[in-house]
Amino acid sequence: MITIPDNIKSVIDKLIENGYEAYVVGGCVRDIIMERTPNDWDVTTSAKPEDVKCIFERTVDTGIKHGTVTVLIEREPVEVTTYRIDGEYIDNRRPEEVYYTKNIEEDLRRRDFTMNAIGYNDIDGFVDLFDGKGDIERKIIRCVGDPNDRFNEDGLRMLRAIRFSAQLGFEIDKETFDAIAQNNTLIKNISAERIREELTKILVSDNPEKIMLLYDTKLMSHILPEFEKCIGFEQDNPYHIYDVADHTIVAIKNIPNNAVLRWTMLLHDLGKPNTKTFDENGIGHFYSHGRVSEEMANKILNRLKFDNKSINKITRLIKFHDYRINKEEKSVRKAIAKIGDDIFIDLIKVQRADDSAKNPTVKEGYVEKSYEIERIYYKIKEKQQCISKKDMKINGRDLIEIGITEGKQIGKMLDMLFKFVVEAPEMNDKDKLIEVVRRKLGTEHYERGDYKNEKD
Repeated sequence: MITIPDNIKSVIDKLIENGYEAYVVGGCVRDIIMERTPNDWDVTTSAKPEDVKCIFERTVDTGIKHGTVTVLIEREPVEVTTYRIDGEYIDNRRPEEVYYTKNIEEDLRRRDFTMNAIGYNDIDGFVDLFDGKGDIERKIIRCVGDPNDRFNEDGLRMLRAIRFSAQLGFEIDKETFDAIAQNNTLIKNISAERIREELTKILVSDNPEKIMLLYDTKLMSHILPEFEKCIGFEQDNPYHIYDVADHTIVAIKNIPNNAVLRWTMLLHDLGKPNTKTFDENGIGHFYSHGRVSEEMANKILNRLKFDNKSINKITRLIKFHDYRINKEEKSVRKAIAKIGDDIFIDLIKVQRADDSAKNPTVKEGYVEKSYEIERIYYKIKEKQQCISKKDMKINGRDLIEIGITEGKQIGKMLDMLFKFVVEAPEMNDKDKLIEVVRRKLGTEHYERGDYKNEKD
């Protein structure tokens, strides 16, 4: 017996009281069996949508076309879906129409994987017609019925199989795996947004290395063809012990499971195959690979319909991932000013993960150095030293009062003053900076001949 939340249980009980079958079904049952906390609960029933709407006072037609009604219990939404048989899948994503059925077996038979095709209620216990519990115990992801049929119905299921493998640490059943490889071209019919969501879930999982299953199943050539060039691409450099792809995977695993950070690590070295050169000693170098990787990442992120904020952050992190900082306050202040305070700590995490995936004998001390730079950063913040123009004690209005009226000149003067206070934080004082400006103006006037020699 499993514990069902009160609001979910009340929906099931009321449906049964009115003469219908009702079960929790899908991922929530799987998670309970695995002793995980479900993120959401789905209810399936023999009651048709119109019956559900009659039984409950407050409902919303959230997916009525596919038999789903949302029941509101004490303001908590509970999705209730009628047993159904799916019609023809024309777009390899959703059925054109659905047919209601009174048979739960027919409803479970249409689902993707055996572990997600288990129903449960307190009266009947588990309804497990396809040995889903056994597959969970064996840690196997297996399609319900013929995997070719399941993937032709919905091509996204191929990515979902890999995502579940990453999230749960399960292996994909051989027949299911072979069917993904055989039907890999179906992924072209899936929207970029849905692909992005599944890839992100793989990357932020506890097993992000499962992203390589995209290559093994031939999905990668349709989704991330740029990364295929990195697989097996040797670096021929003493700083590295892995090829580009393996280095990338290790780096991903060594950074916190934040979506922006893990996408950064996945894409940070994409430009290496396009920038490799050899010196006279046969050592490989990748000059400008950060810039090239940034450009490639920007195209990929736009192709996958990322939001602008994420694109901006990821591409900037990639651009500066190889930017080296000395562990002294002045160097750190300059780096923050150049890179941006908003991503600086994330950049340190990126560099730390990058360095941790290199040759430990050559890069010894680099990771420790990053922690020292991080400590210096927080010391600078504690001292409230100037690391961005908004921290300056002088602004454009102050320069206008001094007598500078031209917009370009104001901008240039503020740029000069910012560099000045980054170098000498003790000079970030309004009176001191005004004096600097006046001296600068005086020098410029003298150089232009505005001040004539008294003997003339």
